[in-house]
Amino acid sequence: MLGSLALASPWMLAALLLLPAIWLLLRLVPPRPQRIDFPPLRLLNDLLPRGRVAERSPWWLTAMRLTLAALVIAMLAVPMLRPTSQAGLVRSTPLLFLIDNGWASAETWAKRQEVMQATLTAAEQDHRPVAMAALAEPLSDLSLSPAAALVPKLTALAPQPWQANRGAYGPALATFLRTSPDAEIVWFSDGLAGEGDAAFLAALSEAGKQGRVTVYRDSTRSPLALAGAANAPSGISVRVLRMSGLNSASTGMVRALDLKNLPVGQADFSFRPGQSETEAKLDLPVDIRNDVARLEIVGDASAGAVQLLDRTWRRRTVGIVSGQDKDVSQPLLSASYYLTRALEPFADVRTAEGTSPGEAIGRFLDDKLPVLMLADVGNLGEAEDKLSAWIENGGVLVRFAGSRLAAAENTLLPVKLRQGGRTLGGALSWEKPQKLGSFDANGPFAGLALPDDISVKRQLLAEPDIDLPGRTWAALADGTPLVTAEKRGNGLIVLFHVTADTTWSNLVLSGSFVEMLRKVVGLAKSAPSAGASPAQNGAPAPVVYAAPSRTLDGLGAFQVPPTTAQPVRTDQPGLGRPDHPPGFYGPPDGLVAVNALAPNAVLKPLDYASVTASFADYTVKKPIVLGPALLLLALALLMADALVVFFMAGGWSRLIRAGAGTAAVLVLGLALLTPHDAQAQSRPFDAALKTRLAYIVTGDKETDETSLAGLKGLTAYIAERTALEPGPPDGLDPAKDELAFYPLIYWPVVPGKEPPPPAVMARIDAFMKSGGTVIFDTRDAVQQDPGGANTPAGETLKRLLAGLDIPELEQVPAKHVLTKTFYLLDKFVGRYDNGETWVQATAQTPEDTDKPVLGGDGVSPLIITSNDLAGAWAVDSQMTPLFPVSSGLERQRELAYRAGVNMVMYALTGNYKADQVHVQDLLDRLGR
Repeated sequence: MLGSLALASPWMLAALLLLPAIWLLLRLVPPRPQRIDFPPLRLLNDLLPRGRVAERSPWWLTAMRLTLAALVIAMLAVPMLRPTSQAGLVRSTPLLFLIDNGWASAETWAKRQEVMQATLTAAEQDHRPVAMAALAEPLSDLSLSPAAALVPKLTALAPQPWQANRGAYGPALATFLRTSPDAEIVWFSDGLAGEGDAAFLAALSEAGKQGRVTVYRDSTRSPLALAGAANAPSGISVRVLRMSGLNSASTGMVRALDLKNLPVGQADFSFRPGQSETEAKLDLPVDIRNDVARLEIVGDASAGAVQLLDRTWRRRTVGIVSGQDKDVSQPLLSASYYLTRALEPFADVRTAEGTSPGEAIGRFLDDKLPVLMLADVGNLGEAEDKLSAWIENGGVLVRFAGSRLAAAENTLLPVKLRQGGRTLGGALSWEKPQKLGSFDANGPFAGLALPDDISVKRQLLAEPDIDLPGRTWAALADGTPLVTAEKRGNGLIVLFHVTADTTWSNLVLSGSFVEMLRKVVGLAKSAPSAGASPAQNGAPAPVVYAAPSRTLDGLGAFQVPPTTAQPVRTDQPGLGRPDHPPGFYGPPDGLVAVNALAPNAVLKPLDYASVTASFADYTVKKPIVLGPALLLLALALLMADALVVFFMAGGWSRLIRAGAGTAAVLVLGLALLTPHDAQAQSRPFDAALKTRLAYIVTGDKETDETSLAGLKGLTAYIAERTALEPGPPDGLDPAKDELAFYPLIYWPVVPGKEPPPPAVMARIDAFMKSGGTVIFDTRDAVQQDPGGANTPAGETLKRLLAGLDIPELEQVPAKHVLTKTFYLLDKFVGRYDNGETWVQATAQTPEDTDKPVLGGDGVSPLIITSNDLAGAWAVDSQMTPLFPVSSGLERQRELAYRAGVNMVMYALTGNYKADQVHVQDLLDRLGR
């Protein structure tokens, strides 16, 4: 609906005061031409009148010119029609803006802000009081103010890197509606469901019943997000999410970047219609994968489309050293086997075989591995000092119990052990096997599900002391420790009080064992996580916090952390929110990542069913500028004025004379064009009456000229050496020309040229299946590398043949009919002599296995070569060769012509020479 008329330059209307002066000028026109008789005696008397008197212009011509002047003046005033306010029909009641400015609105924020600015401008023109609430920001007072006062606030409003918290505004919205019951509500929604929406929608439903709610939404698209990145053995995988209910397919790309914001890899993803989740996989080496700090969706600017990765996510290399003998005798029951299978999903495993534990430990330490796991290794020997220094510098040592460790004495243990261990449920034991009892709330296992199927038959007992509770990460049901740990310098020592196989417990068979190892390996960084610190005097282990380093804005770009950002726990960083925005926290060598979405997040569309509202898309009805229409009308009046003056001055008779001359020129031109059309129409009939060779016109000037010159040279050679006298060769456009008239078509392959459309390829396929033969010449024999990659021309030929029904191919056999149709040849050379020639694979007859023939006694539908046949055949008007051959000997050019003759005869006569009737004549000739 259109509203009022507005002028961008109203001062230009002052020019309308000049219309009376223009009217006075327009009344005066030059006198009409006079017709004067020419008697010689009155020549001097009546030729010139004594005075000239201006005549009056017709009133309608004066009115038309005044209208033209008024249109020009109105056009300079830039008139426009403003659209009616889209906020609703009520134009005097208060207006409330509810704006979803979470990460889901970031990608289309510019379009949303344009609609919000237009709505606020309309409210300002109507002098309506306005209140505004940005639902992704902390709760603020919903108070009414003049619309002009909110313009700077709306301009500065930006999307936030977390989701809109509508639930926090539910009570405030209900209070506002009680104080302003007639207020109109405009909700700029992002369409993404969130927690606490019920209270917000309930408050809106009351206003919606009175028809005072307008909801803007984008029903055609969904925000994209990344979640749940995993560093698998095969590469990086990340979940790509969109809201459900979209019936359109879409594609995109995920890019990986390092801490310097340099790209290190990318992967494509695609959504099928109705699919709300897919996966992108980046196949990268481990060293490069460990440098990845950021995954982002290319072209989608939002914090939800970014997945930050810290050091705990990186794939580490773990060295495994076992002291058990069964590693050799029963490898599938060994501790190394169980540890390897448990670590493979998230770490690169290196095992030591054929060496002593001391030598293996020394080799792993020399390779600077971050994590070592010792399975029942007792005496460390000389490696103990080196291993201790490695732990002090930040290494993580994980030890597993066993009979050797129970009998050994060393200092690299987190707790002091009792000698001999403890057996549960044996023949001489009064106790039953114990189950897993608890995980330390401040340790790295906190939050893991407590399994009830773990049974421990034997364990190494720790001597009770004051530090034991603070060093226990996992305990059995009776309170004895199952996993203990102690911080040493910058490193960590972890002890599992059971073996790494099934002899003492079934822990290694449970999924909890994999998660426990994942947590422990994740501690391998410069500063261990919170649970690694020992407690003092039995107190809980201290919680470590990391200050914000750099955070994301709503568009997914890094920025300086806002003043409201607070430190996060390094062991439980959580998700992005106003006090903990998504980004990196902590020092550069120990960054902790906070993301906008949880690993198992799902994007759910918002259900508007409970709200009665009018819905609109994020489009702005822009004012209709009337200037172009007035300009067109003024130009039309100007042309009409010119025509009137032209006819009043006697231009009709001149036009008739000019028209007659133009008609004569057109008739002459048509007469000159007619013979060429007739010649074009006659070309197919000439090809039907006389055998001609043909080539495909590629559009490349040099290639087409070479093809034409080559076929002219071959045609002349055939006419001189055989009984066939072909006509001049033709250039063919396979999309237009009839191919059936030509037995043989030469097709030079131009590198990089796209294949013809499928309909054209269908015509070529039909020509080949009907008995025609096509010579495909890539002309790249000198570029080919045996066993190497395809040349550009070869790749183009591959795409070209993909659109044809190509039979099985083979290099021309020694006894193929093509080698003896006219000349006896053993090779088919052209301008080059090192390329191979390919034809349809032959079938062997049961009677004569030495006679290669085709099924049906037909001709190969295609011949493929790379020797540039046309280049060797090409001649100029004086029959002089245009190009040199690769050997420099004219003998090669002669053999190239003979190869062309054999191909033409092969296409015309088939493989009749495979018959035995010709064998004796051929043998006699060979004998001579």
